[in-house]
Amino acid sequence: MSRHGYLVLWCGVFGTVALVGYGMALAGMTRAQRAVRVKGRIERVGEPRHGGSPRDGIAVVVSFQDPSTGQEFTVTNDGERGERISVAWTGREIGVRYPPGRPHAFRFTDDPSEGGRGLGLPAFAVFLVYAGLVVVAAIDRGWPWALLGFCGPWALSGAYHLPGNVRDRNRRLGTLAAMAAVPGRVVAVLKSVRTDDDGHTSTYVVPVVTFTTLDGTAVTAYCESGLRDPAGSQGRDVTVHYSPDDPAALTLDAEAERRSWKRDMAVNVVGLVIVAAAAVVGAVAL
Repeated sequence: MSRHGYLVLWCGVFGTVALVGYGMALAGMTRAQRAVRVKGRIERVGEPRHGGSPRDGIAVVVSFQDPSTGQEFTVTNDGERGERISVAWTGREIGVRYPPGRPHAFRFTDDPSEGGRGLGLPAFAVFLVYAGLVVVAAIDRGWPWALLGFCGPWALSGAYHLPGNVRDRNRRLGTLAAMAAVPGRVVAVLKSVRTDDDGHTSTYVVPVVTFTTLDGTAVTAYCESGLRDPAGSQGRDVTVHYSPDDPAALTLDAEAERRSWKRDMAVNVVGLVIVAAAAVVGAVAL
């Protein structure tokens, strides 16, 4: 089979996946659309165990109500229960989703708002179709098609999202400027050791801090950055900066995070310029 035959097969398979996925989304039949989404409330926060695994998240007891029956459920996040709960306090609202009629198959999410439409797979299938067309065009007609085909849409997407990224950056910098500072304490250090196929061992360390907000809310949170020697930080007193509007927005080093956001924006702008320039080079060379 020639490469054009493979291209037809490639586009046919992934095009079908995309059509089926978008069709199911239009009909409201994707798993994400059919899932029941409710708000749960954290009723109790467990004490983190020093040396435990960071993959489990902070142990919490959550209550929620099934809207179809009105039945109340009180559950924990033991085992594989969706997203890891990395910031918790009594009374915090988190998202709970589950298949219709199966509240015991619940999964947690940090965001209590509505979820997506389940378009991730069909969108990726569309990308694969487009990538196949660009690759074959580049082989048949030369490298300028690769530059134009890949860098052009990337540059347009970057330019489209840049204003939103700037707004997010300014919003985050404003949040950092308005943060309150309170004393906290590292109560545990969680550790995960992994060994790859080559026998190399890597250790993932996450300190857990507790602090009390100015309005008296006791918060337990993972802090994956901002601490020197995190492996030996248990019992260390720290200063926690948090947003009064949302204690989940916290940091141990507000100045370092401020510099990071400014640096990330500069990197995004430089990357957009480079990609746009590559697309222009491809267009000129056609």
